[in-house]
Amino acid sequence: MTTSNTGTGDVDPAVREELARLRDSIDNIDAAVVHMLAERFKATQQVGHLKARHQLPPAGAAREARQIERLRTLAENARLDPAFAEKFLNFIIAEVIRHHERIAEDTVNGAAPLAD
Repeated sequence: MTTSNTGTGDVDPAVREELARLRDSIDNIDAAVVHMLAERFKATQQVGHLKARHQLPPAGAAREARQIERLRTLAENARLDPAFAEKFLNFIIAEVIRHHERIAEDTVNGAAPLAD
């Protein structure tokens, strides 16, 4: 590959092409991540409805701890920073718990629909 900057502000066409290829790949990965998160939240919504119907707590500390440990191991195996993976999972867990609390509240108030 040639120099990325010729000093005149022009970007080498080969560099521009490589950037476009890499960015297209990143965009595809981002789309896949969004779709996978949507599927995950569909499943957790069903869990929330099941928990609410059976008066189970919205959060499960033991399950969360197992999931965090599992994700940290997966991250290490994938050469991803386990601390980052844990922060990411904690963010998702917090959102899931918020959803489960809302579902439980709606169920108590008679506003929740039956499970999807």
